[in-house]
Amino acid sequence: MYRLGQKEIDEVGRVINARRMFRVGDPKDGHLQECVRFEKEWANTIGVKRSLLLSGGGTAALMAGLAGMGIGPGDEVIVPGYTFMATAAAALMVGAIPVIAEINETMTLDPRDVARKIGPRTRAIIPVHICGIPADMKKLTALARRRGIKVLEDCCQADGGSFKGRRLGSWGDAGAFSFNDYKIMSAGEGGALATDDDEIYERASIYSDSGAAFRAYAGKFTMPIFIGFQFRATEIQGAILRMQLQRLGGILADLRRIRARFVSALEGKPGIRFAPSNDPKGDCGVVAAFQFACEAEARAFAGAGGVGGWLPIDSGKHVYSNWDPVLKHRAGHHPGMNPYLMPRNRKLRLKYAPDMCPRTLDILKRTVFVSLNPDWKAAQVRARIEACRKAAAGL
Repeated sequence: MYRLGQKEIDEVGRVINARRMFRVGDPKDGHLQECVRFEKEWANTIGVKRSLLLSGGGTAALMAGLAGMGIGPGDEVIVPGYTFMATAAAALMVGAIPVIAEINETMTLDPRDVARKIGPRTRAIIPVHICGIPADMKKLTALARRRGIKVLEDCCQADGGSFKGRRLGSWGDAGAFSFNDYKIMSAGEGGALATDDDEIYERASIYSDSGAAFRAYAGKFTMPIFIGFQFRATEIQGAILRMQLQRLGGILADLRRIRARFVSALEGKPGIRFAPSNDPKGDCGVVAAFQFACEAEARAFAGAGGVGGWLPIDSGKHVYSNWDPVLKHRAGHHPGMNPYLMPRNRKLRLKYAPDMCPRTLDILKRTVFVSLNPDWKAAQVRARIEACRKAAAGL
């Protein structure tokens, strides 16, 4: 969360005063339709036909997306080794098995390793735009389409980002977004699914709304209603997010301006090497990413006075080797619901090891992120840049 204030408070007050906080209601009775309006506005922003606002954050959006694609037991889903564990957990929650692939120095899914990891039961690939850094969607979507594989973009840390002029979330068959407290847009919690595919949208709607029990338009769906989860967002979430969406352009412009200032001031300086980017213009600017020859250099740079850097290898459950429930096959609250024990999954790739993606671990150990803030003043930006210059020169 970057910017939140009186405007959001006023919008929440409107919903409370209308006494219509449940997302379903008739405008004739004073219902403000905040969720419906946000869904239309978000779909227009991403450049797709439909979006679905959810209460449960990016995890719910990923689950709904996979369910919308018909992914389940007997299927494998390729995920990167550097992403929050929820990316892999979402595959498990629909009964599928995550297959972990390497990242490259862009910090995103390596298309070459994805090509190596595709097997006869691969049904979906989840590229992750980690820290607002766009994955190579051109290569990944081309690879997937040649093999008849679905692509679900994990845009949870990249609200509003783009790749080659197209918004992230519009390249794949669907895109999942997060609006929790740590994201570019925030309602405290919440998520969204965006898609052009009517079938994915229908199935995801049913899956995420208790079988679409409260959806007046569910009778128009082309598929039978089935039992689902309850991920309905509230009108309060919708109201906050409509105001956050108005702030998004300014937030991204300021983040990107600051990141560009880092690059222009530091590129080519002794000891400085920025991580390569699939699309510098589309990068959200959440971080400035530096890379070094070894972990010792990275830690010395990150810990130098005024730099404020951190190593992604230290980011806990964002590193696959720390996904204990996945590596140890603890998925599902009941053995009968554990995908690793399901008969249809017995012949899938179930073996993991903490060192199975050595290139990913190496990159994470020698990369330093400096988190950027869109509200930094010019003097703060200059001071941080100078600290980075001095730290790198002293290595």
